[in-house]
Amino acid sequence: MNIKSFVRKNTVMVIAMVVAVLTMFLVPPDKAYGAYFDYKTLTCLFCTLAVVCALKNIHFFYMLARKIIQCFKTTRMCILALVYITFLGSMLIANDMALLTFLPLGYYVLTATQKGKYMAFTFIMQNIAANLGGMLTPFGNPQNLYLYTKYEIPNGEFVSIMLAPFLLSILIITICCLCVKSEPLSIEDEKLELHPMRTTIYLLLFALSIAIVFRGIPYWMGLVVIPLALWFLDKKALKMVDYPLLLTFVFFFVFAGNMARIEVVRQFFSGLLEKSTLIFSVLSCQCISNVPSAILLSQFTDNYRELLLGVNIGGAGTLIASLASLITFREYTKHNPDKALQYVELFSVFNFGFVIILTAFMLIL
Repeated sequence: MNIKSFVRKNTVMVIAMVVAVLTMFLVPPDKAYGAYFDYKTLTCLFCTLAVVCALKNIHFFYMLARKIIQCFKTTRMCILALVYITFLGSMLIANDMALLTFLPLGYYVLTATQKGKYMAFTFIMQNIAANLGGMLTPFGNPQNLYLYTKYEIPNGEFVSIMLAPFLLSILIITICCLCVKSEPLSIEDEKLELHPMRTTIYLLLFALSIAIVFRGIPYWMGLVVIPLALWFLDKKALKMVDYPLLLTFVFFFVFAGNMARIEVVRQFFSGLLEKSTLIFSVLSCQCISNVPSAILLSQFTDNYRELLLGVNIGGAGTLIASLASLITFREYTKHNPDKALQYVELFSVFNFGFVIILTAFMLIL
């Protein structure tokens, strides 16, 4: 049962491991394997996740979100606030962590105010906000961090590439949320206090991790300073890091590296990407998720602009298009196990709507 539970919880990682092992029979391990791994991406991801876990443990994001939500008095504005918080959070702490942080808050707010009927819609909007909000920053989505590092995309160019779909996403999300009926809403006060010293140190460590992402500081420095600081301040944060996500990257690096060395595969993918990198990368995400799509397809194209757009837009769509979507589905069904089918139906309507609109917009643009 423990093995089944582990596999169920880490399905994507297990699949990544299996496909990586299978490709090793086609391309036996050799010295070239060492070049598969993007060590900076793995380091940046680890450092960011570790600091975010530490901030979460002192209730930093929870308190920040509560303060914002207490300013709103209706269901419509409260849901909009929850979605915006998730949207902004994904830009700073990555989409997965934004959902793990703010989905429980959404559940608490809606159940505490007897507005559970809006839970599926709110979770879906938070999910879309997390996937699309993170597109603007290199550390907002794991695939962004990888592509940003691999292609050494300049900061200004990265933002200029993603700005148009980012702004359109904000507009569509806002319109969807404003369609919710406006009903009176109130949230009870809860006394929580931040530890001044820990909060200051964690924010400085977070700033350090961001500086590493933006190439301001050597990545090895973060790998030394951040784990060492958290070892003394919050060992639990180090244990809470999403190591299966890191291993997923490792396995997909092996898979993508091996696939790129198979000539038939190289010719096949290169041919498809030459026709339309944007469309093919969006479609690829629907089948194998956006992170592995970014790692795999980057082996066959230098068109990082369309690939970056495709693996971000493609994060919406099917449940497996993004790891974040699986997190949201797991969180919703935990509270509403008998409404899984209705959730998937509503999820599909909204997500495919976003994919179609954003893809069409970028093709026209």
